[in-house]
Amino acid sequence: MKVGDRHYRSLWADDRPGIVHIIDQSRLPHVFEERAIATMAEMAEAIRTMRVRGAPLIGVAAAFGVALAMLGDQRDKALRKAIDELRETRPTAVNLAWALERMERLLLAMPPSQRLGTAWDEARRIADEDVALNEAIGRNGLPILRELAAKRRPVNILTHCNAGWIATVDWGTVTAPIFMAHDAGIPVHVWVDETRPRNQGLLTAWELAGHGVPHTLIADNAGGHLMQRGQVDVVLVGADRVTSRGDVCNKIGTYLKALAARDNGVPFYACVPTPTIDWGIADGMQIPIEERAADEIRKVRGLDAAGNFAEVAIAPATTPVANPAFDVTPAALVTGIVTEKGLAPAEQAALLAFWPRSREDKAYVT
Repeated sequence: MKVGDRHYRSLWADDRPGIVHIIDQSRLPHVFEERAIATMAEMAEAIRTMRVRGAPLIGVAAAFGVALAMLGDQRDKALRKAIDELRETRPTAVNLAWALERMERLLLAMPPSQRLGTAWDEARRIADEDVALNEAIGRNGLPILRELAAKRRPVNILTHCNAGWIATVDWGTVTAPIFMAHDAGIPVHVWVDETRPRNQGLLTAWELAGHGVPHTLIADNAGGHLMQRGQVDVVLVGADRVTSRGDVCNKIGTYLKALAARDNGVPFYACVPTPTIDWGIADGMQIPIEERAADEIRKVRGLDAAGNFAEVAIAPATTPVANPAFDVTPAALVTGIVTEKGLAPAEQAALLAFWPRSREDKAYVT
């Protein structure tokens, strides 16, 4: 997508192994800043601190983390150590594990001397694939908005968290159909949940503003109120993991939006690439939920009156805090899953059509 007059991906790499460039999301939306990543440790830190975030982007970043590790020691022990360290950075997003398994399987099958170039090329391939996946999600989600537009204009969309282009390599999962609808002349308006405590809705608002899409930032708890008054036509969210039967694990607060949507007859869709589907888990309650730092709750960050970054405490340091980063929306509350392969109801039998392995391999599907 474009920032100003320049097209950007959220992550890109030099042609030759050495440097990976990211947009530092910890500085957005106030400051647009590029950051160079030169080591596996730096990439692990960027994932852990959410300089790069969003399940699809985390997977790509982890793949490049493996490639960066190969700049030093290409032997099996070093490879497995790098993969283990990267896997621990964000436990909920299944794309991370998917990308690491893909890199490990490929690299262990070849001599160490060939691993650096192969790893770099494969990470770049995964990045390019992510762009194509998200563009396809956009094409498959566009008919939903087009159908709604035939009944009401503009189409009012509610989002939660950020599943935009900055959370992927490009396009985004939720924003892809929104951008395409806007570009096709379909009137859309987006209610953007601020999504505390990380306030990632601010990133969605920044992306939509850059593309010229009408939008309004709202407090998280306003969504149900808007649905009751007929001001939301559809809820679109992303996911960090989807189970084989269609349970959706997404940013904390998503479950409450799904409950309100069901009570008010508002369709609720998750837009995800198929690598986000965890075929080994059927029950969403089995998904590990990341518990993040207490200070994300106790403090808020932003710009002060002079335009400088500032951090303000809103609760005493002695205040007990629980900070689960995600919740699980049961499949029964999900209208459908939009993937690059098509739209399916949130049911295991339907999702199996998107399964990359043989359906006879029963051991792989729970």
